[in-house]
Amino acid sequence: MATKAQPGTGEQSGPETTAPTIQTVQRAALILGSFTVGKPHMSLNEITARLGASKATAHRYTKALRAANLLRYDERTSLYSLGPQVLTLAAAARAGLPIVAAAEPYMEELVRRIDETIVLSVWDGESATVVRSVDNTAHMVRISVRVGSRLDLTSSAQGRIFLTFLPPDQVPTLPRSVRKSSELTDELEAIRLYGLSVNSPAVNGVRTIAAPIFEGDEISGTLAVVGTTATVPDDVKSPMAQALLETARALSQRLGTSDSEPNGG
Repeated sequence: MATKAQPGTGEQSGPETTAPTIQTVQRAALILGSFTVGKPHMSLNEITARLGASKATAHRYTKALRAANLLRYDERTSLYSLGPQVLTLAAAARAGLPIVAAAEPYMEELVRRIDETIVLSVWDGESATVVRSVDNTAHMVRISVRVGSRLDLTSSAQGRIFLTFLPPDQVPTLPRSVRKSSELTDELEAIRLYGLSVNSPAVNGVRTIAAPIFEGDEISGTLAVVGTTATVPDDVKSPMAQALLETARALSQRLGTSDSEPNGG
C-alpha cells in the first residue's frame, strides 16, 4: 500500500523520504567530524573534498550548519571552524557518560575524607579531558578546575596516567615523547609501580595526584586530587595519596574491573 502524507503535516514517512534524510545527517556528521584538534580550521575546498560532492552542495551544508551555530565562518581568512553549539553538545555528552554518574558518590566521599578538590577526566582520543570537578570550598584558597579543560599529555598528572595505561596504538606520539625525556620515562615506570602520578608545576603552586580508573582491563578515566603544594603532599605513599588510590580502585571495581588491584602494586 502506498505511503500517504499525513493530513496537516506535509510530511511523508516512506523510504523515498527516509533515504535523503539519512544522507543529509551523514553528510553533516562527516563535515563536523572532519575538524580535529590538529586541524581546527578548514576551507570550503577542503570540506568539498571531504564531502565528495559539488562545491555548491558543500556550501549549502555549511550554510545550514552555520545557521545552527554548529559551524563558524571567518570572513577574514575564509576558513570554517566548529561553532559554539558544539561546545554545548560536547558538555552534554560528557555529562551523560556512565563513568560520571558512577564516580559522583566516590568523588563526594573523597572530598569529605581529604578536604581537597577532586577531578574526573576521560580520554577524548587526543588528550585527557575534565568531565567532572567537585570543589573543596572549605579552604582559604579554593582550587577550581573547569569542566571541559583539556590537559597536557606529558606534563599533567592525568595525562601521564593515560600515557602509562593506554594501548600504544592509541597514543602515537608516546614513543617520541619518551625518547625525548628520560624524566618522563622514569615517571611512567613509577606510575606502573605505584599506580599514581604526582605533578607539581613550579609556576602556579598547584599540586595534583592522579590515579587510573579501569573498566575491565582498559583504562576509562583518571581520578585526581588537586590542591596547593602546601596542602597536598608529593609523596605517593602519603595518606592522601593512598586515599585517592583506594577510591580509584573501589570505583574501578564498581565499573567491573575483575582485578582487585588494577592500579598498581
